[in-house]
Amino acid sequence: MVSLSINGMLVKVPKGTTVLDAAKKQNFRIPTLCHHDDLCVAGNCRVCVVEQLGGKALLAACATPVSEGMQILTNSLKVRSARKHVIELLLSEHNADCTKCYKNGMCELQNLSNEFCVGDHLFLELIDLKNYTIDRFSPSIQKDDSKCIRCQRCVRTCEELQGVNALTVAHKGENQKISTFEDLSMAEVICTNCGQCINRCPTGALVERTYLDEVWDAILDPKKHVVVQTAPAVRVGLGEELGFEPGSRVTGKMVSALKRLGFDSVLDTDFSADLTIMEEGTELLTRLKKALVDKDPTVALPMTTSCSPGWIKFIEHSFPEYLPNVSTCKSPQQMFGALAKTYYSQVRKLEPKDVVSVSIMPCTAKKYEANRPEMRSSGYKDVDYVLTTRELARMIKQAGIDFNKLKEDKYDSLMGVSTGAGVIFGATGGVMEAALRTAYEIITGREVPFENLNITAVRGMEGVRVASVQIEECKEEWSFLNGVELKCAVAHGLVNARKLMNAVKSGELEVHFIEVMACPGGCLGGGGQPIPTNEKIRKKRTEAIYAEDMSMKIRKSHENPEIIRIYKEFLGEPLGHKSHELLHTHYTKRVRY
Repeated sequence: MVSLSINGMLVKVPKGTTVLDAAKKQNFRIPTLCHHDDLCVAGNCRVCVVEQLGGKALLAACATPVSEGMQILTNSLKVRSARKHVIELLLSEHNADCTKCYKNGMCELQNLSNEFCVGDHLFLELIDLKNYTIDRFSPSIQKDDSKCIRCQRCVRTCEELQGVNALTVAHKGENQKISTFEDLSMAEVICTNCGQCINRCPTGALVERTYLDEVWDAILDPKKHVVVQTAPAVRVGLGEELGFEPGSRVTGKMVSALKRLGFDSVLDTDFSADLTIMEEGTELLTRLKKALVDKDPTVALPMTTSCSPGWIKFIEHSFPEYLPNVSTCKSPQQMFGALAKTYYSQVRKLEPKDVVSVSIMPCTAKKYEANRPEMRSSGYKDVDYVLTTRELARMIKQAGIDFNKLKEDKYDSLMGVSTGAGVIFGATGGVMEAALRTAYEIITGREVPFENLNITAVRGMEGVRVASVQIEECKEEWSFLNGVELKCAVAHGLVNARKLMNAVKSGELEVHFIEVMACPGGCLGGGGQPIPTNEKIRKKRTEAIYAEDMSMKIRKSHENPEIIRIYKEFLGEPLGHKSHELLHTHYTKRVRY
């Protein structure tokens, strides 16, 4: 332990603690811009400077470890003056059109400017001297260099958390900027559209491409029938944008709000998550049969999930030789979209051209996915518009709805009934757990041998997790699996996905089934979720996801009555002709540079 004083108050902290964290323990807030709990120390912005009595220069609190006998001042005249000047310097190169900015009211630089009463204009305004352009080519992410303060959070996020390196620091001095390979647009580089950079950008330099106006236009068009689907992670994130504590479950209020917004039918992506389990689970069992019984050397194992569009684009760029291993199943969002323009339209006696399919997702990559040319199997664009959790909150505020006072409502029927298995898709390991609940029961006729169906071995926040299920006493048609140890692996965050795939590639790891989610914690930590995000917040959302699962009457996908109905009335059987036509697709090898 190390003893020091902060603003005259004695404190003891473990050796290696930063001054920033030591101050937090004494409830002294030191402002930061480049610092983020998920990322390594940088010390770029110098907003967090503090004074050490007897020291020659101010110290960056985020990058300075404590030492014995230190005497730190966090709010001296010298410190306040330095912070104000640092903020003024940042503003001199920042496009301060705050009232027109998407991040207005949620910008960390704006908040610090207000806090330190910056307005003296001591430095030259340099914004007009730079020839800035806004990159709007990506369907997911908008990049505006005029609002960038070069804190490099986005660069560190893309490198450390995701291992993608789509963003980098180019040039030096006054010409320094956050750039891409050869300064190409975000749509032309290896960017996976995951949006983790957006979640950590302190200003409006990186934001999601918004389709709010288009959705409002569709709702207000009397000729259009607008259906909306909501992803599982949205119900445990939305509340944070509307005054609730992290981890609050607001499913019923969210449904009520969507109906008040004017959507014609409020449905659940969890329904198509259950459908995904039926299709993907059957596909896995089919591949195992071909490999173990037919001895077919062409069968691609391990099979990987295909629910995360960020993961799909990552594997297309970085591991294209493993594309045959990816499940041909579309994601739940895209399965839902295809059925909205076919099955739903048919039952409701609607013209597919008049149906507008909207999805509320925790993910910015879903915007990209909806625009992929493969996603038009209905004969139309399967999902017309994707909104993030943050955008839905903005819609609710625009409509003047008092979310707190809403009564809870239920999803509409026909693609609105779901199970606990569909809910846990929102957490890392959830797809794997949901698949095992159903696959094990199909094979053996018995429930998985885990307490309350909870397969805890695939849960958790470790970057890569490996688990196995021993299969015994199978039904006759699945007898070839008797004695098989079904080996599974789970990864979340693309830096961990790379580690996992490299282990598979080298032969170090042998498994049958792999789940990868592009974002830390899975969808609940997605690029479209409320800001801020950190490990503590993601943990609370995870607990809420599993609590939602435990509260459901049905917790296995194959027992969903609407899933049983859709196969009986429309799809026929999993992996059947109709399913292949609407619910399955292929992916494309892409170059890295």
